[in-house]
Amino acid sequence: MVTMRQALSLGVACLSLALGSVSYGQEAPLGASLEGLLKSAKDNNPEFASMRFDAAAATERVVSASALPDPKFRTEWRDITRMGEQSPTLLPGRVGSTRYLLMQDLPWAGKRDLKREVAESQADAARGRAAGSWSELAAKIKTTYAQLYYLDQSELLAREILDLMIRLEQVAQVRYAGGLTAQQDVIRAQLEQTAMRNELITIETERRQLRARLNALVGRPSNEPLATPVQLRPLPTPESVSFAALEPRARSSSPLLKTEISQIRTAEKNRELTYKNRYPDFSVGVSPIQYGSAVREWELMVEINIPLQQHARRAQERESEAMLASAQSRQEGVTNQVLADLYEGVAGLEAARSSLKLTTESMLPQAELTYRSALAGYEAGKVDFATLLDAQKQIRQAKLNQVKAGVSAQMRLADIERIVGDDL
Repeated sequence: MVTMRQALSLGVACLSLALGSVSYGQEAPLGASLEGLLKSAKDNNPEFASMRFDAAAATERVVSASALPDPKFRTEWRDITRMGEQSPTLLPGRVGSTRYLLMQDLPWAGKRDLKREVAESQADAARGRAAGSWSELAAKIKTTYAQLYYLDQSELLAREILDLMIRLEQVAQVRYAGGLTAQQDVIRAQLEQTAMRNELITIETERRQLRARLNALVGRPSNEPLATPVQLRPLPTPESVSFAALEPRARSSSPLLKTEISQIRTAEKNRELTYKNRYPDFSVGVSPIQYGSAVREWELMVEINIPLQQHARRAQERESEAMLASAQSRQEGVTNQVLADLYEGVAGLEAARSSLKLTTESMLPQAELTYRSALAGYEAGKVDFATLLDAQKQIRQAKLNQVKAGVSAQMRLADIERIVGDDL
């Protein structure tokens, strides 16, 4: 028999299990975390999907590039009137003879391997372009997410200041009623409230625009709802994002550089293939000949094309050399630009990190101390209302600078990850 205590324990366990399964099955709403947005974009963004399909198509071309051409079959009906003894016919047993020819084209040795290598390099380049497309898309999502976070924090701060202005207006009204201050203080507080409400309208407009942009990047309709960003990503250590640490990684992993290297390999293999065209291709075949109802003769054939148009071939060879030189020069230019962008991004991240530290550890505490002192002085009648407003604006600007520096660091980090081609 089940006691009351056992029944209660069983009920609590079942309720805990049910609540646990519900919470486990729930996922964070889209927009709350950066990871969810990136995952959704990888699955749904049509531009990135197009690049992935292009890469898949280029990969499939590798197999066909080195395949032999399809064989050819030919049938010849000879003497279809039997020297004028019968009406024309195509029946093999009633014509003078029927010749069957099966032919296969064979390229010069090494050409098939070079064609396969060209296709493989082109597939690598297509995969590099797809990776570069994802890096660009991810950087845009990270940047837009950080900008949305900045707007949300700006709204919270604006509402905080609005509430503060309402309280200061009440203090000013009390002091004005007691003849301790002028009516101008009350009006100034009301004007500040109006400015804050107008700023909230501007923030909401910018937020709607950013949400529409973020929905488009993720691959959703622009009017779909998005959750409020919860928090920014933690910044990596300064040592891990130094230029010395990231330069080798950028040279080996940058999608732009990997694409250019694949283009160079393609140009090299195309040049080798062009020089191989100096040598002829072949066709071989076997041909049984039917007389009446029996095959009585067999023939073998070899066909060779003569590479006679040397001027055209020399022009093609010079073209392949120029294409290779162009790819090499382009790769050198892209390398210089990638490293320059990386250096700029690292410098910007270091500056944003320093600004964030300075604002958090120095400017914000000083502004808070100044504001508390000004508020106490205003309530005691020792400081005018303009001084109090200036102190309030200083603390608000310090908080905005703190958020702005954090967002700037996130945007610099996103740009560095775009260049490197991977998360840090």
